[in-house]
Amino acid sequence: MNIFQIGTIVVLAIFYMVYIGKMLSQRKKGIQTDQIAKGKKHTSVFLIEVIMKCATYGIVLVQLISVMIDWNWMPAGVRYIGFVIALLGDVIFSISVRTMKDSWRAGIPENDKTEMVTEGIYAISRNPAFLGFDLMYIGVMLIYFNPIMIAFTVFAVIMLHLQILSEEKFLPTVFGDEYEEYKKTVFRYLGRNFSNHISRQK
Repeated sequence: MNIFQIGTIVVLAIFYMVYIGKMLSQRKKGIQTDQIAKGKKHTSVFLIEVIMKCATYGIVLVQLISVMIDWNWMPAGVRYIGFVIALLGDVIFSISVRTMKDSWRAGIPENDKTEMVTEGIYAISRNPAFLGFDLMYIGVMLIYFNPIMIAFTVFAVIMLHLQILSEEKFLPTVFGDEYEEYKKTVFRYLGRNFSNHISRQK
């Protein structure tokens, strides 16, 4: 195995160990973390979650196959950049899951009572876990740049974005004006609207 194969396996192992570890930790507390395509949801929401699940499962298979056969069209320099981006995705995802504590869910939790988290990394991103996914996917794509990887990465990122849009419609029904104000202040992926923050302080 070469350095890129080993590095990518480490990146994937860290990411999914955090994901699975969080699910197991919450399960011990009686919390069902995986809410994807579960419960009585609107048809459009259900379909988005089903397709998103297929996309996120499918890309793991493509990633592993690409690593095993070392299928890549990029020069080493770009692959190293991809590795850094993927590791950054791991870090952001890990921090976001830890900061969310027991309010973290995968999918829309229509029947669960969760708390709105706005501190820590959520003060600069409304969706840091999704950002972590995107960066990890894009980073691995740069390490193993091939047609199938490109297609599955684009597909997965699009489906995650559609899931974010679905959640943005759902969250005001749970958190009301508090979420609407948060939405005005903190950007979807990264950044803050400081002008809105200043105007609210006046």
